[in-house]
Amino acid sequence: MAAVARLGTVVGASHFDAYAHDDARNAFQVASECSTAAGDWHLRAKIYSCLARQAIWIGDPDTGLTYAETGLVRSERLTATERAMLYTARARAYGKLNDVAGALTSVGQADDAFSQSEPAEDPPWMAYYDHSQHLGDTAHALFDLVMYRGQDPGQAQHRFATAVAGHEDAFKRSRAISRTKLASLLMAKGDPMEAISIGHRALNEVGRLTSRRAADDLKELGRLAARYPELEDALQLRRRIRAVLPA
Repeated sequence: MAAVARLGTVVGASHFDAYAHDDARNAFQVASECSTAAGDWHLRAKIYSCLARQAIWIGDPDTGLTYAETGLVRSERLTATERAMLYTARARAYGKLNDVAGALTSVGQADDAFSQSEPAEDPPWMAYYDHSQHLGDTAHALFDLVMYRGQDPGQAQHRFATAVAGHEDAFKRSRAISRTKLASLLMAKGDPMEAISIGHRALNEVGRLTSRRAADDLKELGRLAARYPELEDALQLRRRIRAVLPA
């Protein structure tokens, strides 16, 4: 049952990245049932994190929050890294719900949990959730507060920048996504010329990826760059984004 759950998680994640959302949800739900039947609390936590993130991505943060909370049931059985992952999912749901207090509290809980992380205690599939991943994920939650609730962009910018600097080549996708979001943040709330420079570096990586989620982040950056029609550099960035996006 645990093996089926693990397979379902991989299949679900692949469908999620391809935007086959019904297939992804079905795979994740089967995986969650199998992990529960197997009594594998660690795998169950990862699957509910996936369910939460997918729900949030497709515009249903309330369901995403429920999944994150479900994953945190019996949290004493989880490693500190797993708790950080789920608190971060909860923060991202609160961010989409425009709940500033909920998002900031959950980011704080995620940080506290991650400060106790012991990688040797984690199952193999949690190896990706290192310091850079944690900072990038929590920055995503703060991003929505900056963009739509007028919060100071400094903390989100710092987390994205640190995540980008820390991601090694094995995690190019995560690095490219964090770099794209950093460019969007700066384009909206900071220096557009710096955003353009970072955007081009993001395109150097994202242009070689097939992730539709990464493509959507690029579309967002292009929309924000359109706020500067007087900047030739912004126009060039938008042209390059259109050139690399799938038809």
